[in-house]
Parts: sequence; C-alpha cells; structure tokens
Amino acid sequence: MLITKFGNMKRRKFTSKFKTKVVLEAIKERQSAKELAERFKLTPQQISTWKREFLDNADQVFDGNSRIIKVKRRKRTMNF
Repeated sequence: MLITKFGNMKRRKFTSKFKTKVVLEAIKERQSAKELAERFKLTPQQISTWKREFLDNADQVFDGNSRIIKVKRRKRTMNF
C-alpha cells in the first residue's frame, strides 16, 4: 500500500496483489464484507467495488488476448 499526499489529505494506493487478496477472500464468503473491511482496514463499499471489477473482467484471463498471457507466452518461447 502506498500513501500519497494531496494537500492536507492522504490517499492510500493499493497494489494489485493486495486487491486480489481481498477480492479472493470476499469471493470465498467466509466473512461478511464488514468483517473483511475491518480486517483489511477498508470500507465494505471498496471491497464490493473491487469484487465487481474483478468478476466483470475475469473472462479476459481466458480470451487469449490478455496482455498477461501474451507476456508469459513470450517468456516461455524465449527460454527454449
């Protein structure tokens, strides 16, 4: 987590790894959004937003056009 300062206000910036960790915990539904929010020091709304974004874009992992998949394929072919 990064904290950037805008005047007197501080804005937290979260890594994609952190967001993924939170979202995967939310998807498991072992804890309520309120409990997860307390655990990760977030708001339940933030968790819901990240979860919705994650689920809305999950299909991109399997479509073959994903930047991540292309990079991994390129690295594999370079190693041979």
